[in-house]
Amino acid sequence: MDTVHIFDTTLRDGEQSPGFSMNREEKLRLARQLERLGVDIIEAGFPIASEGDFEAARAVAQEVKDSRVAALARAYLPDIDAGLRAIEPAAKPRLHIFLATSDLHLKYKLRLSREAALEQIGKMVRYARERCDEIEFSAEDASRSDIDYLTRVFEIAAEAGATILNIPDTVGYSTPEEYGAIFRHIAEHTRRFPGIILSAHCHNDLGLAVANSLAAIAAGARQVECTINGIGERAGNASLEEIVVALEVRRASFGVGTGINLKEIYATSRLLSEITGVSVAPNKAVVGANAFAHEAGIHQDGILKNPLTYEIISPQEVGVPARRLVLGKHSGRNALRAHLLELGFMTNDEELRLCYSAAMALADEAKQVTDRDLLTIVHQVRRGNIAAAKEPGINATAGD
Repeated sequence: MDTVHIFDTTLRDGEQSPGFSMNREEKLRLARQLERLGVDIIEAGFPIASEGDFEAARAVAQEVKDSRVAALARAYLPDIDAGLRAIEPAAKPRLHIFLATSDLHLKYKLRLSREAALEQIGKMVRYARERCDEIEFSAEDASRSDIDYLTRVFEIAAEAGATILNIPDTVGYSTPEEYGAIFRHIAEHTRRFPGIILSAHCHNDLGLAVANSLAAIAAGARQVECTINGIGERAGNASLEEIVVALEVRRASFGVGTGINLKEIYATSRLLSEITGVSVAPNKAVVGANAFAHEAGIHQDGILKNPLTYEIISPQEVGVPARRLVLGKHSGRNALRAHLLELGFMTNDEELRLCYSAAMALADEAKQVTDRDLLTIVHQVRRGNIAAAKEPGINATAGD
């Protein structure tokens, strides 16, 4: 089975987004966890950006031994020299060079002609390759670049020594169909270069970062660039956990695997939240608080009978300690019975009926019933304080 290399850019693209800045020690903590997670490449930073970023990238390069360590550089000599110095101590270094290739960026941002950009790409990649064994080249804003020009860009980069060619959807503009077509086109026109790996780097401006990344993989990409919790510029990057879990769950469809240790996903997500102080949304796929939580009675009843009814992967497989059967106004009696058992109470049918009635009445007011609430209710039932409880109305979601 083919392997997709996971390129984690949490420490670079993720960290440069507002609210997610990390200092040297915080980057080192996260880098160690990323290595335990099993990512293939850790992009440690953008060394030319600041002295602090340079030192942090160099510290990661010194510390990490199993994962490859990359540093980002524009296709300019000072950037490349700074990047090379930063990754010098790495056991497995990579320099990641980029230059914009869309006419919009060339004209308004770089003020370069197409030919001048080609010359600069060839010159800088060649210079870097003479000093580092592994070079990745990214064509910034590739998804809005003229396809024939983009093809020529990658041919020049490959001729100069780049073996990883990254096709970024820099502003999250592309759709899966369009993005996959770009990869198929570039793959067809770079076959003559041995050992070339095509890489996807997607942003989430239209909510399509993961879908586009998966489309690229289906079209032949064998590296995907992503971040923990999907953090990154503007609406974020493609989420590492969503991509690798999708490839695992739909392995038969994609026919590829990764080297990621799925059981470390949740711990990595929590560590990033702890370091940055930014929690993920409750409904975030895979790692959100509600990803393995069930309130609807029909769902709870199904989960109790067979978890596969409503979970396509178990929480333990991604490091989540356990699923949660949340007690609220949509819950059913089977979930309540199971929850009471977990708290040490075996109830008969009448006790369960009374507990359920009281719990649903409370849920209508409080939205969620806590363990402490349940303890109070069951004690009151057994003391006869809720003996005259009113049976609640028909609950269409009870499932039992």
